[in-house]
Amino acid sequence: MDIELKEKLEQQEQKIEAIFKSVEKMRKYFLWTLVVTVITFVLPLLVLIIAIPWFLKTLTSAYGL
Repeated sequence: MDIELKEKLEQQEQKIEAIFKSVEKMRKYFLWTLVVTVITFVLPLLVLIIAIPWFLKTLTSAYGL
């Protein structure tokens, strides 16, 4: 009984280690997904916040408004 229990514990340890590796890969995947989202969505919004007033100023000065 003791040997059988020891084998089951070793099997569980191996499975838990495999799950841990898989979860770490998913965590890294989600982190990089967040980074790419910030770069492709938030950064252009910040650029637009800066560019739109400059563009409107240029446009109104060109027409003398």
